[in-house]
Amino acid sequence: MSTKGRIVIKLGGGLITNKNLSKTLDKEAIDRVCEILKIVSDEGYKIIIVHGAGSYGHILSKEMDISNGVNYKIYDQQISAIEQIRKDMRELNNEIIGSLKKVNLNSVGYPPSLWAKNLGKNFSGDIEVFKKENNQIIPICFGDVVDRNDENEFGILSGDDLMYRLSMEIPEVCFTIFLLGDVDGVLDKPPNDSDAKLVTKWSKKDTVATIHNSEIDVTGGMDLKLMRASEISNKIENVWFINGKKPERILQLIRTGSTIGTKINP
Repeated sequence: MSTKGRIVIKLGGGLITNKNLSKTLDKEAIDRVCEILKIVSDEGYKIIIVHGAGSYGHILSKEMDISNGVNYKIYDQQISAIEQIRKDMRELNNEIIGSLKKVNLNSVGYPPSLWAKNLGKNFSGDIEVFKKENNQIIPICFGDVVDRNDENEFGILSGDDLMYRLSMEIPEVCFTIFLLGDVDGVLDKPPNDSDAKLVTKWSKKDTVATIHNSEIDVTGGMDLKLMRASEISNKIENVWFINGKKPERILQLIRTGSTIGTKINP
């Protein structure tokens, strides 16, 4: 079957877990997305998945201040927390691999702690493995604690930075999609504001009052997503934020070029 190109898709941490409760999976949301991805694959698209950490990574990272690097007062606790976070992230990754398997999609996880170093969109690490034409095996990576080549020793490489490099450097990407939990896209006010409205097109000259829950999120929240998405849109025409709880919108988007959500422009 001829391929129609690649889709790089991010399953947000707030979609696949309950961010407020440690290691609490939203199995139903994951299964529904995977059912849609099966149809996407059957329609001839190659898929690359990035997923967030949600309550599998953010809570312990926050507690142990992992995103700011070494703190010698709690260094031993930090090192054991890193081991635990990496283990938890692989566990979460295995849940997604399991859900894909249920719909007969084969996938393989590539934990960034094994192949990536340093932070931000210019992190170092070879992403060649994500290009491989490997009998329709879907490669998956995720936000993770990685080593750094400076005095901070370690930090958190965000899934949004992974989205940037995969979208910009892998050939044939035609859609970059960020799936959010429980919101239809970018809103003009924080989601807990009752009169918040969907912004259907967003570019970086537009300001929106995002809410960044710094008590939980350790990688920059919606602001970082918007920044990376805007940069990606310089190369990829279709960069979208969509409600991951309504994954059928992915199909509508790839079939018609539009859906309910926010299209990100440069």
